[in-house]
Amino acid sequence: MKNTALTKTHEALGAKMVPFAGYNMPVSYEGVNAEHETIRNGVGVFDVSHMGEFLISGENALPLIQKVTSNDASKLTIGKAQYSCLPNETGGIVDDLIVYRIKENQYLLVVNASNIEKDWAHISKYNTEFNAEMRDLSENYSLLAIQGPKAVEAMQSLTSIDLAAIKFYNFEVADFAGIEHVIISATGYTGSGGFEIYCKNDEVKQIWDKVFEAGAEFGIKPIGLAARDTLRLEMGYCLYGNDINDNTSPFEAGLGWITKFTKDFVNADALEKEKKHGAERKLVAFELDERGIPRHDYDIVDSQGNKIGIVTSGTMSPSLSKGIGLGYVPNIFTEVGSKIYIQIRKKAIPATVVKLPFYTN
Repeated sequence: MKNTALTKTHEALGAKMVPFAGYNMPVSYEGVNAEHETIRNGVGVFDVSHMGEFLISGENALPLIQKVTSNDASKLTIGKAQYSCLPNETGGIVDDLIVYRIKENQYLLVVNASNIEKDWAHISKYNTEFNAEMRDLSENYSLLAIQGPKAVEAMQSLTSIDLAAIKFYNFEVADFAGIEHVIISATGYTGSGGFEIYCKNDEVKQIWDKVFEAGAEFGIKPIGLAARDTLRLEMGYCLYGNDINDNTSPFEAGLGWITKFTKDFVNADALEKEKKHGAERKLVAFELDERGIPRHDYDIVDSQGNKIGIVTSGTMSPSLSKGIGLGYVPNIFTEVGSKIYIQIRKKAIPATVVKLPFYTN
């Protein structure tokens, strides 16, 4: 089991540690609901240094990225980031990721921790045609997500740049917490604003300490992965391995908006046909009409009790105090307002298909 550069810090803070994607990670400190509330209303910090970072450089960096990703990375200017996915050859998704344009011919790909080796092999396979320079920085870099509506105000004293001026999915390479050349990115997985900070492993402890000093008057707290999951689910953000995987297409998952046919990419022809004819099933959001908690892999059934799909993600929403979830169902059940049922033990609990996000500030 790998550790992040901050593992001892989390243990000293009393975090409950669990194995996650090959890493020893903090799942919670004071409890999911309290930590969730901190992000929705204040400011908190996640250590998400288990994520993977690939640096792609050279004159063929963009052609390689265009080939392996679904979104159109040619639209990126320096200082902008883009959500995308890596389609596989059979209609599914290798991973979802964020692409950052760092310099003219240099891009950073941020991938899911559980998929680092798989993604590296997939991209490398196509790089034999392009010969771009690829470097796996995953073991050398740390990532802190400073999230919540008070993040800008709480962190402004730590940098010489205007944090409020960094627009969503934009970033700056600047000084932060006494460290030069840190990536400060207006991205996150919570829907409550804030930043993600990329730095070297030997810099992250200094940054962590100064972040907590600066944020003390704003009630800043460390936040675990359990709250990260409830926060992202309230926004309807997909989690790889749950809501998307090697067998789910971008169109089934509602990711048609990051699938651009203005270029050639892996399996583009088949995906364009799927877009034209329509996917036979789709990922929907639902709220339970009665008390209950939908869980990953619970059956979704129709009014007659026939299985029509499965729950891919589910929880008791801390913000809404009701059971919410995502799941794949046939097209006839995808309209907002449609009635479906979640099989919880021996009872089929009625649920209603709703529009995302579940939570709006």
